[in-house]
Parts: sequence; C-alpha cells; structure tokens
Amino acid sequence: MSQLRRNAWDRGSVFWYAYYGVTFAISLLVVLASSGITARERILASLALVAMACWYVALGRVLAQRVQPGALRETLYLGVLLALFAVAETQTSAITFILLALSPQCFFAASTFRRAVAFVVVFNAIPAVVATATGSIRSRNMAELIGIAVLGIAFSVAFGSWITGIIDQSKGRADLIEQLQATQAELAAVHREAGVLAERQRLASEIHDTIAQGFASIVMLIQAAEPEIGHDDGAARRYLGIAARTARENLAEARALVAALTPAHLASGSLDDALRRLAERTGAEHDLPAVFEVCGEVRPLPASAEVVLLRVCQEALANVCKHAQASTAWVLLTYGPCSVRLAVTDDGAGFDPAAVNGGFGLRGMRGRAGEGGGTLTVRSAPGEGTSVTVEVPT
Repeated sequence: MSQLRRNAWDRGSVFWYAYYGVTFAISLLVVLASSGITARERILASLALVAMACWYVALGRVLAQRVQPGALRETLYLGVLLALFAVAETQTSAITFILLALSPQCFFAASTFRRAVAFVVVFNAIPAVVATATGSIRSRNMAELIGIAVLGIAFSVAFGSWITGIIDQSKGRADLIEQLQATQAELAAVHREAGVLAERQRLASEIHDTIAQGFASIVMLIQAAEPEIGHDDGAARRYLGIAARTARENLAEARALVAALTPAHLASGSLDDALRRLAERTGAEHDLPAVFEVCGEVRPLPASAEVVLLRVCQEALANVCKHAQASTAWVLLTYGPCSVRLAVTDDGAGFDPAAVNGGFGLRGMRGRAGEGGGTLTVRSAPGEGTSVTVEVPT
C-alpha cells in the first residue's frame, strides 16, 4: 500500500487506539474486581487480556492499516485472539465485556465482509459454548446468553457494515487521489516537453533569422570580393568592409541570443531605425535597392511586437535576395490605431503560394506572427512579384 493510502488509514488510528486501550483497561478492571472467582482464575483471565493487547500491538495494527494484507495473516491473528478469549472466558464470564473491542477488529483485520461476519459469530458464540461445556449453565442463563449473542452479532454486523463502507470509501478516495497525482505528473511531464520543444523552435527561428542569415551574407560578400582582388581593389575592400560589419552584427546577435536580450538591431535604436538600417544593409550587400517608408503616427511598441516585425522583415528581405531576382524591394511600416502593419514587396519573379510546401522561412514567419497575436499574408503570382504582410496588434 502506498504512503498516500497509509495516510488515509492513519487519520482515524488515534481514535481506535484510544478506544481499544480504554476497552482493554475496563475489561481488566472488571476481571480484577469480579467476585466469586479464585485468584488463579483472576490471574489467568488477566494474563489472557494482556496477551490480547500485546497481540493487537504486534499484528493487529498492521492488519488494520492494510499494509500487508493476507488471508493467512488475518486468520492467524483472529484465531489467536479467539483462543485467548476462550481461555479467559473459561476463567470468568466477566471477560465478555472485551467483545466490544474484539468484534470491530474482525472487520478491520478480515479482508472480506463475509469472513469478518463469520469471526464475529464465533466470538459472540463462545460465552454460550464455554458455559455449556463447563456445565455452569442454567436454562435461564442459556436464554440470556443466546439473546446477548444475537444482539451482539446484530450490533457488530451493523457496525461492521458502517466500518466497511468507510473503508471502501477511503480506498476509493485514495485511489482517486493517486490517479489525480499520476495525471498531474503526466501533465507536468507533457508541459516540460512542450516547453523544451517550444524553446527549441524559438532558438531555431532566432538562429535562422539572425546568425544563419548573417553567415550567408558574409559568404556571399567574400565570394563577391574574391574576383575583384587585384582587379578592382576598391570594390574588394568595399565588399570585405560590409562583410566585417555583418560579422560584427552577427556577433552582437549571437551574444544577445545567448543572454536572451533584446535583438541587437533594436538595442541601439527604435524599430524604425532598425528597419531602415536593415534595408540599407540589404541594398549594400546584394546590390538591391531597398526602399524603406513609414506611414502613420510613430509610437513606441511592445518589445514582443517589435521583435516579430523585425524578424519577419529580415526573413522576407533574405527571401527576396535569394529567390526573387528582383530589381527593387520596398519596406513599408504602417502605424494604425490598434495595430502595426509591415509589408515587404518586390518586383521579382514571383511564385504560386499554393504550389509551395513552405520552407522553414515561411513557417518561421507565420509562427512569429502567431506568437505576437498577429497574422501573416503572402501574395504572389509568377511574374508579378511578391508581397509579404504581417500585422500585429498593439
């Protein structure tokens, strides 16, 4: 039995310990104060009572708590109690008072209600059986003993039914609590796994939108500078200078990512400045004019909204440079009363959005827009350019 269930049984253990202790004590006092018995009978009956109490402490408590249940153990326990009670009863009928403690134990110790009732019947029948066997019974006393036995059995069965109901209820509640705790543990594990997965996705998006894009730009700039070395050193130095600046920005982004800080582009200025610098750097690195415009009344935005808009702009411009074969790109930031909209448009080759499975870039942009509570729309057609629009609430 689990610790939880043992605790459920232990709630009423103090009451029952006190009840059994008081009952045993009163029975012992009744035996010691009884008249009409010899000193030897008084001593034997008292020793039997003490042995019952010790037997309960040794094994009865364990069975009552259902810690190590078993038919053999409960039969041994109740059988020894029965024998001790019979011995005491042969010495004095005053010992019958102890049935108030022995009958409830049958229902706590026995594993089934039927077995408990059987032991209760035997315990309550012992006084009549002993009186008959010893020849100390008279007709009137026999009727009294039978009546007392019947009443004792009836009371014990009713009391035992109540005890059994409490036991079953405690078991059901303990099982329910264990199931709830198991479910809570499973949910906690699922939440941890979900958190780990979300963090991995976040890091993947951050790395893809910042460090990976920066490295791709550096590689392209170095490749563009190599043919110019010895032929046009000024152009080569220009490409290498842009590559160095991109590397420094990449390093700043990497440090911000590790420290979970604000993106480096936003740390040194407003969102408008960051988007303007991004458009200028794109034009310088790829010889692609990128025009940046702002519409509406400029106002501070939540950091989460700024990060979404910046990352979507980075990815959209990177896609223009990689795939669009465009001659110009436009970045338009529009401040509305309750939202901000960013549109990145190009005059390139375009594509059919329905025919594209969606690479990591498109999935990442949609994911970022969703994280900020916004929406992302892609409009394009072959030969008609592409427009990527993200709108986030503010």
